[in-house]
Amino acid sequence: MSWIQILTYLCGAIFIVAFATKLLKYATMPMHVRWELYPIPHEGKHKSYGGSFYEEIDHWKNERHKDHLAQYMFMLPEILFIKALYEDNRSLWYWSFPFHMGLYLSIAGLAFLAIGAILQIMGLPSSTALGSLAQSLTILLGVVGYVLGTIGVVGLVIKRMSDPELSEFSAPIDYMNLIWLGAIFVTGFLVWLKDPGFGISRDYLVSIITFSPMKDQLTGMHYLNLLLFLSFFAYFPFTHMTHMVSKYFMWDKVKWDDNPNIGDPGVDAKIKTYLGYPVTWSAAHIGAQGGKKSWADVATENPWAKKE
Repeated sequence: MSWIQILTYLCGAIFIVAFATKLLKYATMPMHVRWELYPIPHEGKHKSYGGSFYEEIDHWKNERHKDHLAQYMFMLPEILFIKALYEDNRSLWYWSFPFHMGLYLSIAGLAFLAIGAILQIMGLPSSTALGSLAQSLTILLGVVGYVLGTIGVVGLVIKRMSDPELSEFSAPIDYMNLIWLGAIFVTGFLVWLKDPGFGISRDYLVSIITFSPMKDQLTGMHYLNLLLFLSFFAYFPFTHMTHMVSKYFMWDKVKWDDNPNIGDPGVDAKIKTYLGYPVTWSAAHIGAQGGKKSWADVATENPWAKKE
């Protein structure tokens, strides 16, 4: 087994463990403070005018009917087309959209490359109908993804450097991440030029899946692209780019969680624990006194009340 295969397994293991750990952290975080933001996509008849089921008489006695399909229909254009950015910051969207779409298509191309490798293991190489379809989709999605991703990276780097509103908040690591991804897109495109059908790449995946020696010799460009990709793959779970997952928790568990607390023992116990946490906020209107007060103290007193 070659060193590049060992590195592939190692980076894959780091990604799985680190990403699973982060997901567990998101899923087990303390309850949020209710935002009371309306309308909420899963609302039914109240959504059209920005209301909620709390308007109903004895709402806590009524059965909830959440429209989960409406939630997914809200998420889809935001995830695929970055709808909010299009509406709020169109000039940034022009570069952010091709960047994200390039990522999505490249990942889809990689998925079809893996499917092609599995078909090849099953005795259905690219010369068969299914194998040829997988190869064609790999090329189409991958190459278009590389081109769009590169355009997006170049545009975002220039935008961050030239726009004062962005440059002030752009740290060196932001530029590093963009350039790193750009290098993956460019080298991926160059791999395609050297390996038009991605046959060498597919054979490499076959060797990874079957734990067998490599069939074809990787070119220098294959090695460079793999090193860039594998290192980023292992690095990804430790970055803020996991917002692709945390965004779901923000929507479903924070912005849209409007379930009433009607005496659930588990919820009550959690609230009691959280109210005992010390408050470390330094804002004057909180009046936390450097962590000397708990959330229960802050929630039950008026900092502006006149002391008798």
